[in-house]
Amino acid sequence: MIIQISNRQDDFQIDDELRSNIENSIKICLLQELNDDNYEISLSFVSEEEIKELNRDYRNKDSVTDVLSFPLEDDFQVQTNLLGDIIICCKRALEQAKEYNHSIKREIVYLVVHSMFHLLGYDHIDESDKIIMRNKEKSALKEIGIYKDEEFN
Repeated sequence: MIIQISNRQDDFQIDDELRSNIENSIKICLLQELNDDNYEISLSFVSEEEIKELNRDYRNKDSVTDVLSFPLEDDFQVQTNLLGDIIICCKRALEQAKEYNHSIKREIVYLVVHSMFHLLGYDHIDESDKIIMRNKEKSALKEIGIYKDEEFN
């Protein structure tokens, strides 16, 4: 498993403990879903300005968001084992951690897990798909050890 991490923001320090938690989370998602962790993922931590620009350019939404996921096309992925890109806005993650009354590290791990399932082909646009994706997230978060029953209702 290869995780390319790029830190292009100054809102939160990405320390070794968080990097280890992220790596473990990605591995758990890959093993749960594919029974294989021989994949490469790109993970970028960005400012509000950068994620807003990406959200506008790629999703036609001119607003800040917490995370974006860019899965690679299946044909390319099969040839290279590149799964895709995850982009996290740390300032938004900090705000959400306060809002949900948990740590920023827990919020970032959740955002990574959420994005991993997008990279693995899941979505939450309609209710039936949302239930499937949330159950995948719950399972991974339980294995990671940060799932709380009152979440994701």
